[in-house]
Amino acid sequence: MDTHYLLQMQLLRDKVDSFDRYPYLLPVIKNFESINFHPQVTFIVGENGSGKSTLLEAVASAWGFNPEGGTRNIEFSTRSSHSDLWQNIRLSRSFRRPKDGFFLRAESFYNVASHIDELDEEPFGGPPIIDAYGGTSLHQQSHGESFFALMMNRFSGKGLYILDEPEAALSPTRQMAMVSRISDLTKDDSQFIVATHSPILMSFPNAENYEKDDGRLKSVDYEETEHYQVTKDYLCNYQSYLKTLIED
Repeated sequence: MDTHYLLQMQLLRDKVDSFDRYPYLLPVIKNFESINFHPQVTFIVGENGSGKSTLLEAVASAWGFNPEGGTRNIEFSTRSSHSDLWQNIRLSRSFRRPKDGFFLRAESFYNVASHIDELDEEPFGGPPIIDAYGGTSLHQQSHGESFFALMMNRFSGKGLYILDEPEAALSPTRQMAMVSRISDLTKDDSQFIVATHSPILMSFPNAENYEKDDGRLKSVDYEETEHYQVTKDYLCNYQSYLKTLIED
């Protein structure tokens, strides 16, 4: 337990004024009570629209991260689209405090990169912020390269890292490299909470996997997840699948 930073998320159901409005009408949130986070890596998986990113956003916002992503010191807003779920949850924290942290949202990482460039255009007497990200503007790299630069350079260890679909811009090879990077960082007292569709990332050993089951989040083994089973079955039988999917 002493390796945790974030122990648990609980929905304060008595504070919710209605479960008939978004995001509380989503089955996963309507039926939500609490989940316990693994001391190293927790994956939240599920179909598009299931509510996994909404839950992750609420955790990040309640922790103090910008809802659009970044560190706790990055403050900007391009469009207020996050829900008020973060105001109706309770986070249980350990006595330990992380020395680092980052909230990565794949869909709004462009805005974070732009904000960093804007800050570095304003002289403030210190080293450029981009130095912490590898020294090259994130906009001067491909989407995948900028994601990887973030993980390799900005994530410094002893941190809480909340990642929403980090595989979105990464090739399978880079996803495998990310597994290695997560391993290095967890050995340096880091904790990850990740919403993902990637069976490669989900293969991380001894991680906690939460998947939607009958409208609730349920802890399941890696090989029991739908993502693993569908991907494996397709790759082993892709010709049969294609005959069904692509009809002459």
